[in-house]
Amino acid sequence: MATGERHYGRLRDTALRWMSDVELDTGRIDDKPSTYSGGMQQRLQIARNLVTHPRLVFMDEPTGGLDVSVQARLLDLLRKLVTELDLAVIIVTHDLAVARLLAQRLIVMRHGRIVESGLTDQVLDDPQHPYTQLLVSSVLTP
Repeated sequence: MATGERHYGRLRDTALRWMSDVELDTGRIDDKPSTYSGGMQQRLQIARNLVTHPRLVFMDEPTGGLDVSVQARLLDLLRKLVTELDLAVIIVTHDLAVARLLAQRLIVMRHGRIVESGLTDQVLDDPQHPYTQLLVSSVLTP
């Protein structure tokens, strides 16, 4: 077997393992990403990012545009991967439920400035800054 074929085989095996880890049908390995549903595309993107074994991952609105049942499965997957792979993750989200579920620490920003930070439960259960109070009570003003 030629070196290129062995390399391709290793890459394909790695891709299959990651697809399985993020709960994608490995039979679809040759399908174009555009043929996947929104939730499946999110999982595919997670696998693509994790294949290089990063220590830190940035996620911008990881559940954005997904229906509630798909969000729940994706959040469960993210929690599992963070624990199993010992990842540090920075999540940007407007969804406080996602923040509460995934984040140990929370930073609240307004107009590009940090207005409050701390342990997630502490910030969300006892917000000190007026903007954080508005976010938590879901009474936002433009």
